[in-house]
Amino acid sequence: MAEEEAEKEYNTREETVALRKRFKDLTTALQENTDLPLDASDSFCHEFCQILVEHGGQWKSEEDPLPLLEMYTVAILCFAEATPSLVPECEHVTVVLEKLALTCLDFLLSVSEKVPGALWEEFQSSVKVAHGILEATGNLQLSTLMALANESGIWTNNTLCSLLSNHMPDAEKGKINLTVRCVSVFVLFKCG
Repeated sequence: MAEEEAEKEYNTREETVALRKRFKDLTTALQENTDLPLDASDSFCHEFCQILVEHGGQWKSEEDPLPLLEMYTVAILCFAEATPSLVPECEHVTVVLEKLALTCLDFLLSVSEKVPGALWEEFQSSVKVAHGILEATGNLQLSTLMALANESGIWTNNTLCSLLSNHMPDAEKGKINLTVRCVSVFVLFKCG
């Protein structure tokens, strides 16, 4: 049993390294591309999504959700690092980043088990760096994930838990000022 767990952990680490390399190669190709910047950005977004689908499809999240958290951790940072080479006129840039953030949030809210400390710290670090990169250009699409990354775990934010379970304490109701965007994100998810 312990041998199977060690092998599984090794395979996950190996896959994460391979994923980082694929994203790095994709970003390098984008930076070296001599095509029209709009076409290069469009192609990057398409290939980025294809890599995510391929990588995410190999894991059974209902059995072990942690490899998917590793995937999101790597993907969010890699996409943010590529944004200086992407043209803002490419509508896919905004859509991919928005979908990436929302699906990551959806995934995190579906994880009922405690995320191991080292993995959560890696997620926090990646989101904070990615948010900083994007925020420097006025992009706040990772704000919700950033708020979650500032917590010590997924389910440690009392306000979030209250919102999702529809048991908001009266004292908290007066303190919270949610934007329409945040409300629309929270409406998507119900506490089970």
